[in-house]
Amino acid sequence: MTISTTEEPNPGQRASSASRSVGTKLIFNFLVPSVVALQVAPAHNGQRVLEEQLYAIRGGAGAGDDGEPVPVELAFGPNNTRVHIIEAPVGPVSINYSAVVTPHPTAWDGAFSSSRYDDDVISALRQSRYCPSDLLVPLARAELNEFLGTDQIAQAAASWVFERIAYLGGSSGPTDTAVDTLLTRRGVCRDFAHLTITLCRALGVPARLVSVYAPGLVQMDFHAVVEVWRSGVWEVLDPTRLAPRSSLVRIATGRDAADTSFAATLRGDVELTFAEVYAVVDGTLPADDHESVTTLAYG
Repeated sequence: MTISTTEEPNPGQRASSASRSVGTKLIFNFLVPSVVALQVAPAHNGQRVLEEQLYAIRGGAGAGDDGEPVPVELAFGPNNTRVHIIEAPVGPVSINYSAVVTPHPTAWDGAFSSSRYDDDVISALRQSRYCPSDLLVPLARAELNEFLGTDQIAQAAASWVFERIAYLGGSSGPTDTAVDTLLTRRGVCRDFAHLTITLCRALGVPARLVSVYAPGLVQMDFHAVVEVWRSGVWEVLDPTRLAPRSSLVRIATGRDAADTSFAATLRGDVELTFAEVYAVVDGTLPADDHESVTTLAYG
């Protein structure tokens, strides 16, 4: 594969300039004293967070309710991901997060990288926990043979997944890989993303997973999409085709769901007992043909 940015690629459809209101309410039961890492805040780089609030309450139902505030520590992960660390003793902990976000005016400049294989591109070529791309090389070459060596290969992979995998809530588990999704032919957004990423990497196309807020998504939840490196730009693909790509709000970027989970227990034993997510775009929700080149605000 040759990567070059001597000429600016056709930008296609850029991130919508409309503001988005996003947020989530999460309630955890800390079974023992524990530490949890949350990835629910939009990435700062490439997006401007106009308003933002995060409340963590022990023993209450959320912001504005009686309960003891829980300290929250801010850390930073790869690709400018913001991580909130919450440490609490035994008992229920409620987290309310809300933000108003717009793309940064200069975000498009950041969507381009150098003409060399940088760390992001190299990482996006390697197999990972949920995307064992080496196992699917024969299948990828057989099924997508007519697109090999063309600029349409990644789009063809996403379309292949869309046409052959049934979207079915609750049909997969937290340890399922792209191979499991291929065998069962069903899954949720992260499974669609993992299989698309795996097919792309098997064919030498750098691909990575992005967790997002997705205005227009039904049923509303955190959403997972794919970014592929093509002609010097990270192009976003949604193999589920459930939400317009130009209104997505980037939260976290990584090799797969192991890097982008909205909540991870760092120490102890914690169970999620309630989750609610919202994402609304200001004005009319844009249309998306899921064929034009589209980029997110870079993160």
